[in-house]
Amino acid sequence: MQKTKLFILVAAFTFFLVNLASAQVKDTLLKPADTSKIKLSKSLDTAAKKPMTRKDSVKAKYVNPGKVAGRKAVFRSMIIPGWGQLYNMQLLNDGYGTRAGKSQFFQKLYTGGKIAAIYGGITVLTMSYIESSKQYNLSLTELQYRDSHNGQPDPNGPFGSRYSTTGITQRKDTYRRNKQIVLFSYGLVYFANIVDAYVAARLHFFNIDDNLSFKVMPSMINTNSMYGFNATPALKLSLTF
Repeated sequence: MQKTKLFILVAAFTFFLVNLASAQVKDTLLKPADTSKIKLSKSLDTAAKKPMTRKDSVKAKYVNPGKVAGRKAVFRSMIIPGWGQLYNMQLLNDGYGTRAGKSQFFQKLYTGGKIAAIYGGITVLTMSYIESSKQYNLSLTELQYRDSHNGQPDPNGPFGSRYSTTGITQRKDTYRRNKQIVLFSYGLVYFANIVDAYVAARLHFFNIDDNLSFKVMPSMINTNSMYGFNATPALKLSLTF
């Protein structure tokens, strides 16, 4: 009798578990999980975590117009002396460089004067080099003639017996040194032409109008130390631009 009751209880419990499992299966089939909200949240989270591109993160690089103009002026002056000054004159035509109330006419006239000075200096140096070379060659020819004729002057030469052999030797050395000085001066003119073009190009973009000023006034510097309060006289410099 007890075995029958136990069998009935086990059978009832088994039937209950089977019905519960079948109910869960039907509920799963009839009511599928709503995944739209989950997908939306994932997509938003993915968009939020999306790394920034290089195009978005790179900022516009600042370009100093004064440096750009200075480089262009130097490059032109290195190729042809005076070309950098012409470039600076073009900057004036483009509206740059009216400084401290000065008119562009006088600035252009000043720039043109620098170009004339450059080529005027080159012309003078060239003429000096040609003359020094001529006199050097005459002195050298005379010395070569005297060396081959036992110190006798050339009767057809420009010196005759007016100059001694020592005097002509000194003359030759002087004109040779003049030629070297002229070649060195060529380099100075070329270098000055480059520096002037660069400085003038940079100054076109500097603010040096009447609004730039400074003021110097007396002041006191207060210093607190462990020994007490000290006041030191000083000068205060104020810049306004």
